[in-house]
Amino acid sequence: MNCCESLFSFSSLQEGPFVYLSFVGNVADSEGLIASLWKEYGKADARWLYFDPTIVSLEILTVVLDGSLALVLIYAIVKEKYYRHFIQITLCVCELYGGWMTFFPDWLMGSPNLNTDSWLYFGVYLVFFNSVWVLIPGLLLWQSWVELKKMFYKGTSSGKKFQ
Repeated sequence: MNCCESLFSFSSLQEGPFVYLSFVGNVADSEGLIASLWKEYGKADARWLYFDPTIVSLEILTVVLDGSLALVLIYAIVKEKYYRHFIQITLCVCELYGGWMTFFPDWLMGSPNLNTDSWLYFGVYLVFFNSVWVLIPGLLLWQSWVELKKMFYKGTSSGKKFQ
């Protein structure tokens, strides 16, 4: 397993407490290390400070579905299971879709919740850190594409038809 795959698992460990804090109150009024990390990110995107139903809904899916898929993916990589790339592609598509649904609706409304005036909050927090969640799934999708292509040509070159 490489660092790219382990980031998906780390994401669920970080976003699980966010979901919990959102249901027992809100991040803005919470204490603790994880709450302080989310408070800092909330300076760039205010939806993370208070209960935003769209964000919390997406994060529930991220924690439950993506977290489960990440664990299955880790197992599939370690045990070299045949379904590894199916899980990897599914997880990457989920992550890209989640990113799209997190930001695109806000962009359509003129970014009322995003701090686009500050170079730090816009450039570093919103663009740089969130682009990691586009770059890594993109690289992993490319990796799966290359591996599936190799398997296809290996199957067809031995006289077998790969279907």
